[in-house]
Parts: sequence; structure tokens; C-alpha cells
Amino acid sequence: MTDHALTLIEVEALARAAHEGQTDKAGRPYAEHLAAVAEGVRLRGGTAEQQAAAWLHDAIEDDALTPEWLESAALPTHVKDMVLALTKIPGEPVEGYTARILATPGALLVKEADLAHNADPVRLSILDAPTRDRLSAKYAHVRALLGLTTP
Repeated sequence: MTDHALTLIEVEALARAAHEGQTDKAGRPYAEHLAAVAEGVRLRGGTAEQQAAAWLHDAIEDDALTPEWLESAALPTHVKDMVLALTKIPGEPVEGYTARILATPGALLVKEADLAHNADPVRLSILDAPTRDRLSAKYAHVRALLGLTTP
């Protein structure tokens, strides 16, 4: 481990490079989603650590970075904890996933920004109706489990 923690700019660059070539469900570069979530965290009053977690929130889940990378990364433990809390485990019930987010300080704000971007009507309008309806219901269910009452 290095003597300094990665800066937010370094975390952003790492996340953009790690997700290079990946696209979202609408075919847009995946880094656009990460940038929107990080900005959503910032606008909600989130800390630099929460913004760093936002940049990395899908990295392990999407196989962009490995759990081993995260473990050895020059990041505060708090950031690593948030990233792990936000990482869905294959086959894990959504109730377990949301409970882990609620139990991890700082993670809820990042997930709130993630859900807000995922459920953005403009973003969803690009998708076919069955996919849009399925995702809208999924996001609403997760919001309810997290106690987030407004989209």
C-alpha cells in the first residue's frame, strides 16, 4: 500500500479505465452512469469518500476490478466497506443486500444516488416497455426496502 490514499480524481480515472468498453442497458458508455451517481452523491451533500465509493460501486459486481484489488487499494477502509456493501452477491436475496447497505455507514446515500440515476425517466424511456416496467418495479422495491420514500 502506498503512503497516501487515492484522490477522488485518481479514483475517477481508475473507475473510468476499469469500465472502459462497458455500456449500460441503453448502450451508453458505463462511465456516464458512474459520473452521474458520483455527482448525485455530491449534490446530496455526500463526502469525498462517498463520491469515491460511487465511482467504484459497480466495479467488483461488473468484474471491472477484483475484490483483491479493492482490498489492497490505497483507499480508506470506510470507502472499501461502502463498495463491498453496494456490491451485489450472485444469488443473494435483495433483502440481504439492502440490509447490508443499511448497516454500512455512508452506503445508503450512494445507493440513493444510484437508484435515482437508474430510475431516471429519460434514461428508462430508451428501453423497451417490458424492460422499463421490470426495472421500474425492481428499483421501487429496493427503494422501499431501504426506506427511501421519494424518487
